[in-house]
Amino acid sequence: MSTISNIPSDSNLDRARKFVDKDAAVAVIGLGYIGLPLAILFHSAGFDVVGVDTDPAKIVALNAGRSYIQYIPNEPLQRLAQSEKFTPTPDHRQVSRCDAIILCVPTPLTPNREPDLRFITQTAEAIAPHLKRGALVSLESTTYPGTTDDVLIPILEKGSGMKAGVDFLVAYSPEREDPNNPDFSTSRIPKVVGALNEESLAAACALYSAVVERVVPVSSCATAEAAKLVENIFRSVNIAMVNELKLVFERLGIDIWEVIDAAKTKPFGYMPFYPGPGLGGHCIPIDPFYLTWKAREVDLPTKFIELAGEINSTMPYYVVQRTADALNTMSKPLKGSRILLVGIAYKKDVDDVRESPGLKLIELFEEKGALVDFHDPHVPAIPPTRRHAALTGRESVSLDEASGADAVVICTNHSRIDYGKLANDAVLIVDTRNALAGVGKARSKVWKA
Repeated sequence: MSTISNIPSDSNLDRARKFVDKDAAVAVIGLGYIGLPLAILFHSAGFDVVGVDTDPAKIVALNAGRSYIQYIPNEPLQRLAQSEKFTPTPDHRQVSRCDAIILCVPTPLTPNREPDLRFITQTAEAIAPHLKRGALVSLESTTYPGTTDDVLIPILEKGSGMKAGVDFLVAYSPEREDPNNPDFSTSRIPKVVGALNEESLAAACALYSAVVERVVPVSSCATAEAAKLVENIFRSVNIAMVNELKLVFERLGIDIWEVIDAAKTKPFGYMPFYPGPGLGGHCIPIDPFYLTWKAREVDLPTKFIELAGEINSTMPYYVVQRTADALNTMSKPLKGSRILLVGIAYKKDVDDVRESPGLKLIELFEEKGALVDFHDPHVPAIPPTRRHAALTGRESVSLDEASGADAVVICTNHSRIDYGKLANDAVLIVDTRNALAGVGKARSKVWKA
């Protein structure tokens, strides 16, 4: 499907041939927002796929052909459920028949913002005794440079009794999934691939070339790990810049959104980024700190990265203060006020609440004594999260509740929200996403934050 370049001509391609011919079994470990689309993609390309996940609810859903991720329809999962070439299982021993094993497990931060690699290490320990000789292991989880070489490979070698690069192959290929992006599905996003040695690189490029349009080989696993971090640090730093400019321009009486709209008319040398209530999702709030931690190991400060994280992490506090200021103009204290938070997902038009600033906003408002409800057409109830366990199970309320709220805070600008109705019903709106820009009648009751 894609053109592979920069692979040494004298590489031994024997192990890669089965991937080119799609005569191979592929295990995808971790069937969440990254792993599930990948498993679907490999299956649709003709591979025999084993999907491994320790969450029993996901296995039940997959066997029933039912999607548990909103933007992924049931149809492809029904095809998986009816296929003899797809096996969903919680049993890591099933990898013993697989020619490629792809790890798509979480890499969160500890409470002290240090890398938490327990999902990688536990998965490696679980699969190592069952590795098939000659198999390729590819890690896709975002992490710091050196993780594949220094953490993953030693565990696999110890548990399997085999030698990496000789008895089994190893690669790192960072995920680049953008949930619900209609322009860039998994197959259309170029795949960066680094590997332990030339044979591993040839095999990994052959594997991914069978399902994506373009493979981009790089010189090492560490280079590929670093590339992923650069992508997300770039976004984090630029979002922090516009968040800081938002504060400055608000004090000067200038609308940051109008400024950005004007600036982006420049056809060169500028790329628009937009402010918000804080960072969310599985990448930008977390990944930069993997590099700051690694940089301390070599005695180098990462001032830009840490400053960006500091600015972005203060945005929920700014939204709360802005809401309190808005209520004050109506002679109402924040304590005891009813707040309706509109949008709890971290991103527009998805059901993903991982690291969502909306969760932090609920906690901050309630710490100040406010009474908080949320409305989100994509999130009927808040699922379990690592950092906001107390909010688990809280249910979305009707948008009709806006008329009884002292303030409505727009956190996520979902397309399915009726902003005209919201503007008509609410007495006060704090808009963190410029969602009401086109609703003229709302202008007098809107505070931007």
